[in-house]
Amino acid sequence: MVNCPPCPPLSPSPTLPLPHSPKLHIPYCRYAFSSPTSRLTSNSIQGDWQAMHDEQRLEEQAVSKAAEMQMSSQLDQADKIEVDVQSDLWKLLQGQADGVSFSGKGLVVQKDVRLEELVLQTDKVDINLFSAIFGEVELNQPVKSIARVVLKEADINRALTSNYIRSQMPTFDLNVDGEIVSLKPQEIQMFLPGDGKMKFNGTVSIHEKGNTNQLSFTALLRPRTQTQPIMLESFTCTEGDGISFEIVTALMQKVKELVNLPYIQFEGMAFQIKNMEVQKESIKTLVETYIKQIPTM
Repeated sequence: MVNCPPCPPLSPSPTLPLPHSPKLHIPYCRYAFSSPTSRLTSNSIQGDWQAMHDEQRLEEQAVSKAAEMQMSSQLDQADKIEVDVQSDLWKLLQGQADGVSFSGKGLVVQKDVRLEELVLQTDKVDINLFSAIFGEVELNQPVKSIARVVLKEADINRALTSNYIRSQMPTFDLNVDGEIVSLKPQEIQMFLPGDGKMKFNGTVSIHEKGNTNQLSFTALLRPRTQTQPIMLESFTCTEGDGISFEIVTALMQKVKELVNLPYIQFEGMAFQIKNMEVQKESIKTLVETYIKQIPTM
């Protein structure tokens, strides 16, 4: 075995120009990898990376602030809005983002539809940049997101009396012993007394065999959970001639079909309620959405 002589101590020396040689042989020295020069180079690389990261965060923050302003302009009212666009400059120039986080409180749309709280996270977003330049946001690809929504009892009832929600209320066509009976909600109120229960007071019009009648009712139910189906605890007719058992049975079947739908379609979006927590005077829901196009507010 041949013992290598110890490496000479490092000492400062004047900088000399390298010889013009096609090959330059530098002998291995273990001290070179722990020298102050090596550490300075590592720190400089780390500093450059940090600077690039900070620059990217500045780009994200600028875009996020612009998105907040755009969202605020489309809402009738908002107590608080925060938007975080996860992307970089190159992707932004292509209208792309790795994801978008949104949180807001006291959000009002269509004058009377208010959300106490909304927290949303999307997956990858790809928009038509040309259309966005002219103020119209179009998605090149559908976007998936998960959202937590908090609704207050007072806000729900305010929305139920708004022209917008009343215009969206569907007519339910029921098959009752081979005959089609149509139910159209007229007025609906919701109360959240606690203990996971929902109480409804309402009036519906019933169109049956060429005749139309009004019926007022009170219903108490428990919404579906992960462990139990919808439970109707009571149903009482308060005004009108009452309702036949066959119509009630057909109505419950229709409700079951709606609840078991994989998604609820609405204005270019599809919703699925993953979880619902009913508390006294408030509802908390976890909603999965599939957005084909962003609706106008």
